[in-house]
Amino acid sequence: MRKLISILLCAVFVLLMSSSTKTIKIYVIGDSTAAEKSHFETNPERGWGMVLQGCFDDKVVVENHAVNGRSSKSFIDEGRWRKVLDRLQPGDYVFIQFGHNDEKPDPKRHTDVGSTFDDNLRRYVRETREKGAHPVLLNSVVRRCWFVEKDDNDDDEKLRDCVFAGADKINSDTLVDTHGAYTKVPRQIAQEMNVPFVDATQITHDIETRLGAEGSRKLHMWFKPGECARLPKGRQDNTHYNIYGAHVVANALADAIAQQVPALKKHVRHYDYVVSAQGRGNYSSLQEAVNAVPVGKNATVLVLGGNWKKPAGMDGKKIKFVKQFGATLR
Repeated sequence: MRKLISILLCAVFVLLMSSSTKTIKIYVIGDSTAAEKSHFETNPERGWGMVLQGCFDDKVVVENHAVNGRSSKSFIDEGRWRKVLDRLQPGDYVFIQFGHNDEKPDPKRHTDVGSTFDDNLRRYVRETREKGAHPVLLNSVVRRCWFVEKDDNDDDEKLRDCVFAGADKINSDTLVDTHGAYTKVPRQIAQEMNVPFVDATQITHDIETRLGAEGSRKLHMWFKPGECARLPKGRQDNTHYNIYGAHVVANALADAIAQQVPALKKHVRHYDYVVSAQGRGNYSSLQEAVNAVPVGKNATVLVLGGNWKKPAGMDGKKIKFVKQFGATLR
């Protein structure tokens, strides 16, 4: 009898240990403000979803499927949603953020508030749940707009062709909304279908406002000629984030997610520096991150994978290295 009890206790312990170490998968679907970016070695543009992994411990794996220029409609029509659905497992999470391109006139992307946009969000929620996974709705991040007249912008993707002009459209003391009702629908659908909701519009509005009309440029793809080798003529883009901006937004969204999704709260982390050779950190090399740490300051450096040479210049620096996903220091 004692032997049987011991076996049962061991079995329960193994079960508890295996369940406590199970990896949580987060899928991100959305547009360019969250998307993966190509040529990340030289291209400083980032989506918040691309760097979101650096906001969690290693019990969470972020798989970012957000793509430049997509709307809630085109993401479905192009078969991108089907690819995510086929990968979903019970217990996974899907972060759903659309709106930037749904408002555009392009018939391949446009949806209407009160009908097609609402219906697409309902479909994402319903089909996620049918796979035993958990949907989380977010509304759009704001554009950096300090201009009271509506900007003539029919496609945010064209902003990548805008070179630095020096002049900035500023004639408002407050940030101007450019999304209208498209930011309200995700909240309404979340209430209707009892889904966690993250108010990314308000969160990013507060970040941009805190920095001010001029200070908020540093979040975005604002580069003067000569500041970035890949952009010899510079760039003046008030929609898309640079490396710094994406990390600021991702960390703020992670905090909000922790409040709305209690099961994820214990996994949210904030690191002083994040290193990734795949462009998911604010540094692409460990040496660069170490060089950035001030002497005498306590700093935590997250290393996302890779086999790294032990950095030089450590004297006087109090650095804690957190290694994830097989990262090694030799």
